[in-house]
This record gives sequence, structure tokens and C-alpha cells, in this order.
Amino acid sequence: MRTARRTARRDTRRNPVARLLTGLAAVTGLVLGALGPAAAAQPQAPGALATGLHISDGRLLEGNGNDFVMRGVNHAHTWYPGETQSLADVKALGANSVRVVLSDGHRWSENSPEDVAAVIDQCKANRLICVLEVHDTTGYGEDAAAGTLDHAADYWIGLKDVLAGEEDYVIVNIGNEPWGNTDPAGWTEPTVAAVKKLRDAGFQHTIMVDAPNWGQDWQGVMRANAQTVYDADPTGNLIFSIHMYSVYDTAQEITDYLNAFVDAKLPLLIGEFGGPADQWGDPDEDTMMATAEQLGLGYLAWSWSGNTDPILDLALDFDPSRLSSWGERIFHGVDGIAQTAEEATVYGGGDPDDTQAPTAPGTPTASTVTDTSVTLGWTPATDNVGVTGYDVVRVGGDTETRAAASTTNTATVTGLTADTTYTFAVYARDAAGNRSARSATVDVTTDEGGSTPGIACSVGYRVVGEWPGGFQGEIAVRNTGTAPLAPWTLAFAFADGQTITNMWGGTPTQNSGAVSVAPAAYTSTLPAGGTVTLGFTAGKGDINTAPTAFGVNGTACATT
Repeated sequence: MRTARRTARRDTRRNPVARLLTGLAAVTGLVLGALGPAAAAQPQAPGALATGLHISDGRLLEGNGNDFVMRGVNHAHTWYPGETQSLADVKALGANSVRVVLSDGHRWSENSPEDVAAVIDQCKANRLICVLEVHDTTGYGEDAAAGTLDHAADYWIGLKDVLAGEEDYVIVNIGNEPWGNTDPAGWTEPTVAAVKKLRDAGFQHTIMVDAPNWGQDWQGVMRANAQTVYDADPTGNLIFSIHMYSVYDTAQEITDYLNAFVDAKLPLLIGEFGGPADQWGDPDEDTMMATAEQLGLGYLAWSWSGNTDPILDLALDFDPSRLSSWGERIFHGVDGIAQTAEEATVYGGGDPDDTQAPTAPGTPTASTVTDTSVTLGWTPATDNVGVTGYDVVRVGGDTETRAAASTTNTATVTGLTADTTYTFAVYARDAAGNRSARSATVDVTTDEGGSTPGIACSVGYRVVGEWPGGFQGEIAVRNTGTAPLAPWTLAFAFADGQTITNMWGGTPTQNSGAVSVAPAAYTSTLPAGGTVTLGFTAGKGDINTAPTAFGVNGTACATT
């Protein structure tokens, strides 16, 4: 069932008043949340490092000192306790971590020690780092149903026997978005108190704390008080979590916030974020992901499945074979999980004593070139222990952009522009994180483009939800041919005056009932056998007849 789990979050995190105040602050030169003089100081040296995951010099490290960058998703376990297969599914798609929603019993049914122990076992069985969070605190001070951080801390203390010895695998996120928009300055004191309460109880785990303003910190309270909160932790093993939704719809807002913490050497990750546009705004997920990759910060996308509003479902109905366009973006897009995630070395993948880098791979060569993609191959690198993967980069002058990642000596780079010359090179890496010198470069010019011969396609259309005057729909476009479709355009027509108001995964153009959809950048290539799922909201009258005919690039598609 889909319940109103996320309603309060969306109503407040995209609060237009919040947006207005943020804009006014920028116009008037107020530096809301600017790091004060205390924040410029170095974080205190950890007094007693955790035996496992810990913080050093503003970075999250494993017990062996290996730098660990989280690349994963959120999973709503407390509301869907039967969906434990989801952990295996997100791992299979490349994630190295998962943030698991739990309840301390204040608002929802409490997750028992036995249940939490089983979740940890599932994370470990699937070689995932497990971030456990209490969700009952969401919006405290504004949402009357929310619980306190103190209550959440007591819940964690009650789980001490379950969590003891799991410091290599588990991060404790005390409480989700533990303050709303009402007097967010009140966030600091109870956050400090909760951290101290856990440390006094003997917890050595890395602790994660969420920001106020429903996680988005648009008034800068966490940013301004981060050093104070960090200094209150005697172990120094504390990481801050910012949630980025439609408050963060410009590149400047995102880069300013993330760089402020990095410059102050205060540990930070994007603990939740969304990408699809809605009536509250359009988050700039591309900048979030690109900046996180550039700065080496973790990110955890919201969320695997089961949202009240399925616009944020990465997988439809918990089915890993039915990724939404949002899911495709997160797992397979540029700077996405498949490209950037590296498994924690605690699962046997690394040796801190291995400091020898692999040899440089051979010069890449192009085997298949289309108007929007190129397949590259190269002579494998060698290593004293073993090469675990390769990073393909696009080279432009003195800059590099990661273009693809592979565990073999071939990779396909997609999302390119027709009739354009690109320069590519390759790095090798080993299990300890050592990176080779860069290979020699190769120049590749994409084809000029044009129609794709032999198009074969099928389209599935369904109404996800309906209300007076409007509805939400979903269109699954499948390439049943033997060649990739790039670029592609979908055409169909509404019969009853329906009008698309918003779409994710593509850009619609509508003339009366006729609709033409061009792909988004991250859905521009539809591989043979692949599916792109488009989601949309639309206005309607009393009748809402589904379209009966669809075409791709002028070719009629079968309907499913």
C-alpha cells in the first residue's frame, strides 16, 4: 500500500516561503548559514577513533584507512518490512551503501532488535554499508506527530547489543530531518545532546546528523553551527547530512553549500535528494551528482520504491527490472552509481598495505561508433595484486570528465552528440584504490546521425493515479529491435483534451491532442532490448481515455 509517508516532507521542503526567503537573502547579501570564524578552524583530532568506519580530516574512512564514498539509495524498510530483497537488488545495480528507514515506535511500529539485526545481516550479506535512521523525528517543531531526537537516542541505546561490533558496517543516523521550518535554530542544542547521549552510552560508531528545515537547511542553521556540533563529539566520528530537493534548483546553491563544508574540512554527504520536477520546483540533480563526484562526497538517492507519490520511485513496485527514468538517471546516468560506486574494502576488496598502482592501460581504440555512442577497448593493465576496474575519461584541454566505468577492458560511452570529435583516455584501479597513470588518448568522431533503420518498438501506457481535474500517467517505451535508438522521439495523441503539465524522463511538445516527446539527456539512447519509462502529470476533464496508438521516429509501435 502507498501511504502518506512523505507528504509533510514535500509540503515543507519545497515551501515557497522558504524559497522566497532564500532568494531575499541572496539579494540582500545576507549569508544565511555562512560558516563563522569557528568553522574555519580544523576539526578536533579524534580522541578515540572507532574500530571501523570513522572520520579523519573531514573524510569518511574505513577502519583500514581507505577513503569510503557512499553511493547508494534510501529504502523504506519500516513501512515495507517484507521487501528485504530490495537490498540485494540495489547491490546488483552497483550500490555500495543503503540508508534504511526504521521507526523508534513514536509514530510508526517500532522495529525490533531482531528486525534490525536481520537488516544488518542482509546489508552484510549483500556487501553494503548500512546507514540506519529513525524516521519518527521528521519535521519536529512543526509536525505535531514527530518525535524527539532524545527519544530516538534512547531507541539506539536499546539496540546497543545489536549494534555492538558492527562499527565496520553500520552508521547510526540519529533521526531523519529532526526539525521543521519553525524556529530551526532550536535544532543545535538537542542535536548536541543526542550525540553526547550516545557517546556516553559507549557508542563508537560513526554518527550521522540531519539538517533542520526538513533536512534542506535553507536557513543555514546546520551550516553555521556545524563546527559546534562536531566539536561536541569526543570521538570526532560525526558526519553531517544535507537533503537536497527543490530548494536546490540552481548550481550555485548546490556548489556553495557543499564546498562550504569541504573548505572547512567538515564531513558531509547528500543523505537524500530528488531529481524529478514537480509543482514545487525542479531540483538540479545533475549538479548535485557532478559536484559530489568532484568533491568526493557521498550521496544516497531517495528512494528505492513505495513512495506515496511515485514520482520519486527509483524502481516501480520494487521491481529492479522496471527502473523509472529517475532510477535510470541514478544508476546508469553520468556520475551515477554504476559509474562511481566502489565497494567497501571491509568486504575483502582492499589491502591498506598495497600502495603499488597498476600499470597504465593500452591506448583505447574505437570498435563501434554511432551518432551518440562509442564502444572503446584497450589492452588490460597489470597490477601486483589485481586490477579491479577501469575509468574512461573524456579529455578536454587540461580537464577530465568521467565518461564510463567498467570491470573489463571495454566500455561503451553514451549520451554523445552527433558529428562531434571527442578525446578519450583510460585509468586502471586496484582493490586498494590505487590508480594508474593515464593511458594515451584516442580521438573519436561520432556519426552524423539520421534515421535509425529497422526500428521495432512497444509502448505500455497506464494511469498511476487520478483526481478531479488531473491525473498521473506512465509510459514505458521499449526498443524491441536489434540496434540502439538514438536519438528517438515518441508520438501519440490524447482524445479527450488531456493536457500534460509536467513530465520527467523527456520533454513534451503538445499541439491540441497531439503529443511529441523528446528524451532527456539521460534517456537519449534507448539500447536494443532496453526500456525508458516516462512519467507525467496532466489535466483532464470528466473523460480520460488512454491513447491507443504510439510511434517512435515515425514507426508505429506495438502496445502492451
